[in-house]
This record gives sequence, C-alpha cells and structure tokens, in this order.
Amino acid sequence: MANIPLTIACHDMEILRALREGVVTPKGVDLTMVTNMDSITRHTRFFNEGAFDMAEVSVSSHVIARDHGFASTGVPVFLSRRFGHGFIYINTTKGIRVPADLIGRKIGVKQLQFTNIVLIRGILEHEYNVPQTSIEWYCELDEIVEFDLPPGVTIHRLGPGQSVEAMLAEGELDAVLHPDRIDPIKKNDPRVAQLFPDFKQEEIAYYRKTGLFPIMHLLAIRQDVADCHPWLGEALLEAFDASKKIAMKRMENARLLPLVWYRSAWQEQEDIVGADPWQHGATASNRKNIDMITGFAHEQGLTRQRFTFDDLFPQFVGTS
Repeated sequence: MANIPLTIACHDMEILRALREGVVTPKGVDLTMVTNMDSITRHTRFFNEGAFDMAEVSVSSHVIARDHGFASTGVPVFLSRRFGHGFIYINTTKGIRVPADLIGRKIGVKQLQFTNIVLIRGILEHEYNVPQTSIEWYCELDEIVEFDLPPGVTIHRLGPGQSVEAMLAEGELDAVLHPDRIDPIKKNDPRVAQLFPDFKQEEIAYYRKTGLFPIMHLLAIRQDVADCHPWLGEALLEAFDASKKIAMKRMENARLLPLVWYRSAWQEQEDIVGADPWQHGATASNRKNIDMITGFAHEQGLTRQRFTFDDLFPQFVGTS
C-alpha cells in the first residue's frame, strides 16, 4: 500500500529534527512539515481554515474550537510545555510584592485563551487565592477562537496600536501575564519586574507539589483525515516519540552547545523532573496534566463542556 501524503504545521524544534531530516518517518505517511509560521498564524489557519491535515496547537484553543463544533482528534504528542510563574510581570511602582497584591488590579494579556495564560490564571486562583473575577482584564489581540465572556469577568479590548507591554511600563496597567519574555525585561527597564524574582524556585516547588510540568501544545488531526486513516494516530505517536528519544540522546552531549555549565544544568533537570520531562502518550502524568488545563479553561468560562483527556484522545483510551 502506498504511503499517504500528509502535511503538519509545527514549530521547528530539536525533538522533531529526526522527523524533519527523514531519519524517522511515520509508518504509511509521506510527511511534509511546515515550520515557517508563528503559533497564532498556525492555530488560526488550522482552526478557521482547516489549512493543514495536522497541526501543533494550543491545548486551550483546541478545546475551545472543539466546544464550538470544530471536528478534530488529538494524538498525545506534546510539543510544548512550560511553567507559568516566570511570566507574571509587574509595574515596580505599584506596590505589588506577592500574588495577593494582584487582587483588584488592572492586568493585561495578549489573549485570554493562550494556554500559558489559562495556566497562570488557574495557578493564581488555585495556588494563591487570586480569583479571575477579582481582576480587571485588558486584552490586546482578538482571540484565535471566539468564546462567550464568562459571567463576573471584566474584559477590555485594547485599541489599534496599543500594547500591554508599553502600558505596563507606563503604569497604565499594574501587571501583565504573557507567554514570552517581554521587551521591558529584555531591556532591563526598571519600571518592570517579574512578580517572582526567583521564579525557578517557585516553579520547582510547584512541580514537587503537583508532579506536573504543564502541557501547552498537543498534536491535532482534522477529523476527516483521522476518519479516513484510523491507524494514523498510533503511527504518529510512535514516530514522534522515536524522534524525541533521538533528540534527548543527542542533547546529553555536553559538547553540543556553547554553554559553560550545560552538563550541570542537564543533570539538575534530570534530578528534579526525571530523564524524560517531555513524555508523550497516555501516561498518568499526562492525563492529570491535560485534565488540569482543560479544567481551568472550563472554570474560566472558555468552554461550556469540561473536556477530559479521554475526550481529546479517544483512540488512546485505556492505553498508557
């Protein structure tokens, strides 16, 4: 039987290098990888246009799209993970020292549905008793997938040319939740700082308490493609896992990167989160991880249905 040609849109990352270079190939698939676009463009084109057979997508955008009738199925391949504590930024003149000081404040976001923002808002509410309804939210971008505003939540949309980063530096906002390292931090602007100066220790403590290295992105297949090729999910999981294992083995080499303490950083990572923090599949940890994020999305009013791991990955129910 001839291989089927399929296209996946995803980031260009080390754990996919073996797939990109053809060292690993999914059984039965001639895979074309599209890596020349940012996350927002990729997610928008997949959810709004069905532009690719498969895509690396935000967990929260995926469940919102599913909640609004987008037909897709997931493969438990998790291409992005990130803690949230290091991405809470504050204006240094506002007297904000601890998470409780965020209550009653004006806080900016790029989009509410970014998975990292969903995570941070959930952590603030569950770990630090800062309810989302206690915040006045300012949103810079249109949402990738539109949703109904949850009751009790105040959201202002910024106008053309307005930026949450600039408004934070100028003191128009008290804090910003952001999926990346923002420009004022890169430029050492004294008006802006991170809420947790030692965010790494905060994240380590969170991991030790919960056992979770939060999942940001999953692999999604358009439902029409999945229905035509019911074997595809297993083939993709096997290939992506093989590519990751090759990358992890390669990255063990301390000569690979020009970093002075690379080996010690690698060893510290293993000591804290184990040998494979990027694990794929229907493991107990991944199930708990996905159920946490989808639970936060539901609590925050982004979805009407509370999705579970089994809802998103029906082919992998009962596997581990």
